[in-house]
Amino acid sequence: MKRMMPLALAVAGANAAVAEQLPMEHVLVSVPLHKQTAETALPVTVLTGDALSRAAASTLGDTLNNAPGLANASFGPGVGQPVIRGQQGPRVTVLQNGTSSADASNISADHAVSVEAMLADSIEILRGPSTLLYGGGAIGGVVNVVDNRIPTTRQEGLDGGAEYRHDAASDMDTLVGRLEGGSGNFAFHIDGLYRDWNNLEIPGEAAREHDDEHHEEEHDEEHEEHDHEEEGSDGYIANTDGRTRSATVGASYHFDEGFVGFAVNRLENEYGIPAGAHEHHHDEDEHEGEDHHEEEHEDEDHGHEDGGVRIDLEQTRYDLAMHLHDPIPAFEVARAFLTYTDYEHKEVEPGGEVGTRYASDTWEGRLELVHEPIAGMHGVIGLQARDREFSAVGEEAFIPLTDSRDFGLFLLEDYHVDAWTFEGGLRYDRDERDPDTSFADSQDFNAFSVSASALWDVADNWQLGLALSRAERAPSIEELFSNVENSGPADWVVHAATNAIELGNPDLDTEVSNNADLSVRWDNGSHYVEVTAYYNDFSDYIDLENTGIEVDETPVHAYIQGDATFRGVEVDSQFTVASVAGGAVLLRLFGDAIDGELDNGDDVPRLPPTRVGSRLSWVGERLEVWGRVIDAADQDKPGANEESTDGYTRWDAGVDYNLDMGENELTLFLALNNLSDEEIRLSTSFLRDVAPEAGRSVEAGVRYRF
Repeated sequence: MKRMMPLALAVAGANAAVAEQLPMEHVLVSVPLHKQTAETALPVTVLTGDALSRAAASTLGDTLNNAPGLANASFGPGVGQPVIRGQQGPRVTVLQNGTSSADASNISADHAVSVEAMLADSIEILRGPSTLLYGGGAIGGVVNVVDNRIPTTRQEGLDGGAEYRHDAASDMDTLVGRLEGGSGNFAFHIDGLYRDWNNLEIPGEAAREHDDEHHEEEHDEEHEEHDHEEEGSDGYIANTDGRTRSATVGASYHFDEGFVGFAVNRLENEYGIPAGAHEHHHDEDEHEGEDHHEEEHEDEDHGHEDGGVRIDLEQTRYDLAMHLHDPIPAFEVARAFLTYTDYEHKEVEPGGEVGTRYASDTWEGRLELVHEPIAGMHGVIGLQARDREFSAVGEEAFIPLTDSRDFGLFLLEDYHVDAWTFEGGLRYDRDERDPDTSFADSQDFNAFSVSASALWDVADNWQLGLALSRAERAPSIEELFSNVENSGPADWVVHAATNAIELGNPDLDTEVSNNADLSVRWDNGSHYVEVTAYYNDFSDYIDLENTGIEVDETPVHAYIQGDATFRGVEVDSQFTVASVAGGAVLLRLFGDAIDGELDNGDDVPRLPPTRVGSRLSWVGERLEVWGRVIDAADQDKPGANEESTDGYTRWDAGVDYNLDMGENELTLFLALNNLSDEEIRLSTSFLRDVAPEAGRSVEAGVRYRF
C-alpha cells in the first residue's frame, strides 16, 4: 500500500519527550569533556528532567523512538533496542554511566537491553560514529544512560521520589522509587523498579496479511497448519507478558580532591517471545496446545499460559568510580571506572525446560585524564580495557564459548579561537577474539580511528558545523563464529530470533566508516531550528545477507563483507507561537530520512522509514495540554528477499497537572496513545510481520518528588 504524507506535515514532526526539553536550554554532555551541546559540531541528543520523565518507557528503544535519527527495533513489548541512523546491534554501544551495559543485546534481536530509562537522570545519544570515545562497537552511535547510583556530589538531608503508572495497552503496572541523602563526607543512593504486564493488545491480527499473489498461495497452503496461531493472535499478541525487578544501592565518600564510590545493581527480567517468532522450531508443541491456546484467548488476562518461549534474565553489576582534581602535575581531573557484570539469561521452552543458556562475565576498566590547557588546547587522554567471557549452551546455541579482550587508547582535544571551535581526536584499539573450538582460530584486530570537527558562530543566533570521522570496528563474535562448529546443513542451528540459519565468517576484516556531518543551527532564545545532513561511506561493511538458500524451509543467511553507503537528513525545531491564557503555545516540528545501499545495488534491510510530525502544546504554570501526530512513510526499500512495510499515521494527546505542594512536587499525567487505533509495524523489527505495536490505549500515572 502506497501512502502519501500530508503536505502540512512535510516539514513537521516531534516526539513528546524531546519536545519537552527546550533546546535553547543547552544541556551539559557528561562524557568525556563536559560541555554544552551548543559547543560542539558533533550530533548529540540529550534527554533529561521532565522530558526524560515523559519519554521514559519500558524499553530503551521505545524511550528514544521518533526523535530525529533514532528508532526502535522492537521484539515485542519486552525488548526494544535503540537504532541510530539505521545502525543497531553490534554497531550501537549502550552504556551505563560511561561503561558498557555488558548484556547480550548486541548478540541477538530478542535479547533485552539491561538498562532502565525510568531510573535515569539523563540519556545522552551520540548520533553517528563515536569510536574515539568507546571503541569499535560505537561505529553507529552511543546511548549513555546516566544515573546517580554513585553520588557525584555531597548531599545533606534526603531527597527522592516515586512514580506509579498504568498502561492499558498491556495492562502494565510500573512502580519506581528513589532515595538519596548524605551527611558530611558520605552520600548514598537507593533506587528500585517493579514492572508487570500482560499480553499486548493490538488492532486486528498479529500476523500481517500479504498482498502479493505468491504469499496468498503460500498462505493458502499453510493456512490449515497455522490457523490456530493466527486465531489466537486476534486482538493481542500471545506470549508477550512479563515482569521486571531492579534494585540499586550505591554510596560515595567525598574529600577535598574528589570522591570515591561503589554501587551494586540487581536486575531480573522475565518476558515472553511473541508467538510466531519461534514457529519454525515449535510447530509440534504448538499444535498439541491448540485447544488450550484458543481457550486462553477468551481469558481477559491473556497470561503466559498461552505457551511459547520465555526469556529469564538475571544480571548483577558492580561499579567502582573515583574522581580526583589536580591528581598529578599538568592534569586537572582524573576519572577512573571499574565494573564487573555477571549476566545470564535462559531461553525456556513451552514445557518449562531450558533450551539455551547464555552467560557473560565482563570486566571493564576506564581511565580519563583531563590535561591543563596547552597552547590553547584542552583535552583528555584515556585508556579502556575490557575482558569478556561469553558462552551459549543448549539446543539453539550456535556461537562457541568465546573470550574477548579489548584494549583502547584515545586522545581528544578542543580549541577555541574567535568564533570558531575545533575538536579532534585519535584512537587505537586492539581486539582479540578467542573461541573455544577447533573449527576456528583466534582472531586479532588492530583498529585506528580519527575525527575532526569545526563549529563556526556565523552570526548572532547562527551556527554552522562540520564533523568528519574515519572509524574502524572489529567483527563481533556472532559475525565471526556463528555455526562454525557445525560442518553442514544437517548440523546448522537455527537462530530463533530471526527464524534463519546464520553462518559466521572467521575471515572477516575490520569494518571502516568514513562519515561526514554538516549541520546548521538557528536559535534566538524563543525559536530554534537545526538541520543536519550526513553521509557515511563504509568499506568492508559486514552484512547478514539472505543467500536465497533454504534448509527445511528455513532461510540461510551469511555474514559477508562489501561496501555500503548511508545518507540522511535530520530536522528538529521548536517555536513559541503565542501567549494565551497565561501560558505559552509551543510548536515543535521534526523529521528524518535515511537511505542505505550495498555495493551490489541492494538496499540495506531494516532501515527506519521517512518520518515527519508535529507537536502542539499549551504550557501554563501548573498545567500542560498537548497533542502530537507522527507520519511514517512506507518503507519500500526493504532489502534483498525482504518485504516492504506499510507506513502509518499516529495521533497522541495528553495532559500533565502539577499540584502545589510547596518545596515538593506532585504531578498527575494522562496520555491517550494511538488515538486512531492504527496498525503500526516497525520496519526496523525482525518481527514486523507477526508483532505490530500497541493499538489505542490510555496511560495514566502519578509522580512525586521531594
